[in-house]
Amino acid sequence: MTPINPINFNLSKPSSDVSNIDKGEKSFIDVLKDSLEKINQLQLEANNIVAAFSMGENIDIHNVMIAVEKANLALSLLVEVRNRGLEAYQEMMRMVP
Repeated sequence: MTPINPINFNLSKPSSDVSNIDKGEKSFIDVLKDSLEKINQLQLEANNIVAAFSMGENIDIHNVMIAVEKANLALSLLVEVRNRGLEAYQEMMRMVP
């Protein structure tokens, strides 16, 4: 059995500035676009599997329900993130004189 080694943090090195973003990191807009595309893809997959099941193809009902629930959960999360963002925006607008 191998022992668990402790994590060593190098605290003598200063942390990087927030303005210095690595080239590999995505911007907020890119992350948002990717998320919307993934949610759209889940919706399309759910529609396709429901249509295939309705036409009598050999698809298990639990696979249909899983695809539908994944799409539903992703859409619910998107709506909740939108609502929270809108609430934050409205709160900031109330602070402005």
